[in-house]
Amino acid sequence: MSSHEFYMQLALQNARAMKGQTDPNPLVGAVIVNDHRIVGIGAHLKAGEPHAEIHALRMAGEKAKDSTVYVTLEPCSHYGRTGPCALALVEAKVKKVVIATLDPNPIVSGRGVQILKDAGIEVIVGVCEEEAKKMNEVFNKFIVEKIPFVTMKSAITLDGKIATSASDSKWITSEQSRYDVHQLRSENQAILVGVNTVLKDNPELTARIPNGRNPIRIIMDSTLKIPLDAKVVTDQQADTWIFTSQCFDPEKKRLLEEQGVKVFVTNGANKVNPIDVVRTLGEKSISSLFIEGGGEINASFIEHKLVDKVVLYIAPKLVGGRTAPSFFAGNGIPKMADAVELSNIEITSIGNDFKLVGYPKYTKSMKSK
Repeated sequence: MSSHEFYMQLALQNARAMKGQTDPNPLVGAVIVNDHRIVGIGAHLKAGEPHAEIHALRMAGEKAKDSTVYVTLEPCSHYGRTGPCALALVEAKVKKVVIATLDPNPIVSGRGVQILKDAGIEVIVGVCEEEAKKMNEVFNKFIVEKIPFVTMKSAITLDGKIATSASDSKWITSEQSRYDVHQLRSENQAILVGVNTVLKDNPELTARIPNGRNPIRIIMDSTLKIPLDAKVVTDQQADTWIFTSQCFDPEKKRLLEEQGVKVFVTNGANKVNPIDVVRTLGEKSISSLFIEGGGEINASFIEHKLVDKVVLYIAPKLVGGRTAPSFFAGNGIPKMADAVELSNIEITSIGNDFKLVGYPKYTKSMKSK
């Protein structure tokens, strides 16, 4: 490992520690080195607060002069809720800036680098680039497409079932896997299920871990069947947003809104189109969506090519049953050549289970509905 990689790994480590805190901003870490010593270190903590470079510069003080700065994302070049980090680095008279990856926003990409170069600062780009891009996969999509990065999660048996034919689903996976799911809930801004999950399980959809952040609870409910005494309506632990169709019950909508629930009426005549859901979430600055639905909800998002990442917790169990539900239902894909293949697969052990993470590859001939 080169010295550049060593210090960039430290910057990446500090950035990752803030996962779930910076939305919709990216995860960013910075390390300042002078005369082979770390003199400053920082991470972006929360949207609207100082960026990683500013925290590191404050720590370094006068030792920032003639230093090398390692930062996981191109320093910003514009005025927002904070000033441009690129100008702050120029004013600190740093000697060199090593950047993992450029800003993915095509409107601003490269401008921070140009400010540094115009000031005579040496710039190196591309150290640990792939790691930095993966770390910010949520931001990288949201800043360009303006819709959330969608993660679909399911707990399944070896034969792909999410419940038995008698509808028993507790518990498929181990306690360790369930804890890991709560961690993922905390890292996402919103969590989505269909109304049938609410009717069947009456879930809280919260992140029950120490210092966890409860995501906004999104319910797809075409006719507003959700009970007024459902936990997601009454417990006040997190905001609840319901997406319904044109055939909603106006009186039920009024009663839900009286309890603080937001109801969004979509364009669908009698069904909620998931495209309307993600577009609205994007407009509300929701950059990450975690789906924990059943087979129909999962199929709806996959068939519309909206799922960016799949997380499966696979228990070493077999239940069988012709009517036992699977995690991917819908109409199904008729041709094997059009099957949704997962790429960049990672498989790890967790408790007695396996955790599989992959990224869907959609074929051109697979029609989005």
